[in-house]
Amino acid sequence: MKKQENRPVKQMSYVLLIIAMCLAACGQQKQKGNDQTMAKTEVSAPDIPLTQAVVSGNLEAVKQHIEAGTDLDEKDALSGATPLMSAITFDKTEIAAALIDAGADLEIKNNDGSTALHVAAFFGRVELVQLLMDAKADKTVKNNYGATPRETVSGPFEDMKPIYEMMQQQLGPIGLDLNLAELEKARPVIAMMLQ
Repeated sequence: MKKQENRPVKQMSYVLLIIAMCLAACGQQKQKGNDQTMAKTEVSAPDIPLTQAVVSGNLEAVKQHIEAGTDLDEKDALSGATPLMSAITFDKTEIAAALIDAGADLEIKNNDGSTALHVAAFFGRVELVQLLMDAKADKTVKNNYGATPRETVSGPFEDMKPIYEMMQQQLGPIGLDLNLAELEKARPVIAMMLQ
């Protein structure tokens, strides 16, 4: 009689074992399917290069580059500027914020040794200076001329005005718009922010 009582228990154990194996196999198949779906939905970089998207103000293309894993710190061959530095130069605040949030390196230097914070200070971008400081950009780094970001805006505006005018003339055709009156007002504010 004992043998007959054990038989249904054994059969039930086999049935449960088979069900468990089927569920495990189904789970593996589902995981495999999810991997294939994820591979299909992987974001690819847009046709427009990242720096061009930055300068033209194409935030959606910049976001696609970020999602696609494009190198956010790739330097321009001519100036050594990163996409973040270009966003700052051309006053693309939303794009700069997206690049900072995505982990763009704040300490990379361009060809004259300036970091993104130097660039923001020099171009009088008060909001971007604050954004970089909030992101813990180093305000003590010196560029190739021995100046910190604060020191780039500490001198008399009249001494720097010809440089700003030259930059406006050179970069204006591709979108740089410097308001010299606003820039003159912003420089002492930024110098105070960077103390």
